Amino acid sequence: MKKNLNKILYGIILLVAMFFIWTIYSDNYSATNQSVKENLEVSENQNSKPAEKVQVFLFHSTNRCSSCITAGKYALEAIEQNFSEELKSGKIEFREINIDLPENKEIANKFKASGTSLFINPIIDGQDNIQEEVQAWRLLSDKQGFIDYLSNKIKALI
Repeated sequence: MKKNLNKILYGIILLVAMFFIWTIYSDNYSATNQSVKENLEVSENQNSKPAEKVQVFLFHSTNRCSSCITAGKYALEAIEQNFSEELKSGKIEFREINIDLPENKEIANKFKASGTSLFINPIIDGQDNIQEEVQAWRLLSDKQGFIDYLSNKIKALI
């Protein structure tokens, strides 16, 4: 009887601990998403001169997870919604690139891309300024937040 009581007590303590951890995690998750949305600042290099061209490349492997597919859809939607003229004129280039294909090895090496990754390359004075975009991934659960974030990054470059 005492053994069963101890098991029940430990179970209750474990549930309470899990509840507190879950509460802390969800508060931090919300704060992180809000912080990413608000953090739309642009680096010093980007403020100096507008880019002649902006490349937005989503690198992926042959086997894609749902997050990779979602990031590609959101990125394309952001560009088509907000930069359709620039996309048509070639000022903005968007591509999803399979790094497993031999014909893409050179560009994957140039961007130092491995696995699934999102890169923005503002070309200024003919020079690449390759930047891996890691903040956007935190917004995959917030479609409009992702689109707004990426659109603001690109607007700041052109």
